[in-house]
Amino acid sequence: MSATELPASHAELMDGVYRWQRHIYDLTRKYYLLGRDRLIAGLDVPAGGTVLELGCGTGRNIILAARRYRDARFFGLDISAEMLDTATAAIAREGLSNRVMLARGDATDFDPKALFAVGSFDHIFVSYSLSMIPGWEKTVSAALAALSPDGSLHIVDFGQQQGLPRWFRALLRGWLRKFHVEPRETLRAVLESESARTGASLRFQTLYRGYAWLAIAERRR
Repeated sequence: MSATELPASHAELMDGVYRWQRHIYDLTRKYYLLGRDRLIAGLDVPAGGTVLELGCGTGRNIILAARRYRDARFFGLDISAEMLDTATAAIAREGLSNRVMLARGDATDFDPKALFAVGSFDHIFVSYSLSMIPGWEKTVSAALAALSPDGSLHIVDFGQQQGLPRWFRALLRGWLRKFHVEPRETLRAVLESESARTGASLRFQTLYRGYAWLAIAERRR
């Protein structure tokens, strides 16, 4: 899907939400987007490997991953032009432009060849983006389809906070709604279904008393 074919309503919504927030996004989110660094540490990217982040936002995660895995190539996709402007500048400041390529696109329907001239990826990760994407289930399907044989999909996002006090859950959900974020209650079920359909193995973890979920789906040859 090209930039001109992006779903206008969602792209415009995200640009509107992040036009000003993008300047303070990383500072404010580091306190409650838990598990992101754990996901990056678990990528275990081989030398020469390829990694795609869906919903790359400000570039925070992809920069940390590129620093950690210095012999890999990285690609980032986001629907928000505003966020991509911030990510592009941040990546350039870090001197990583030669190893990180960004593109504007829809995570529910993307063509790796058209966007990046890459047919598939060794690893794909999605960090706190599924809870913001309409039709997020299609993102799971699209990501699994874009994996290389033996590739893996890594996801971290809000869980259902089942082990936390009810007042905390209510407060968190109210805060998240202000940013059009909705924790996906059926995330595990969708991942189990899609993993079974594609022959992938699934590891699913509950973090911080249900505050977050971390999942890894690994393709098999």
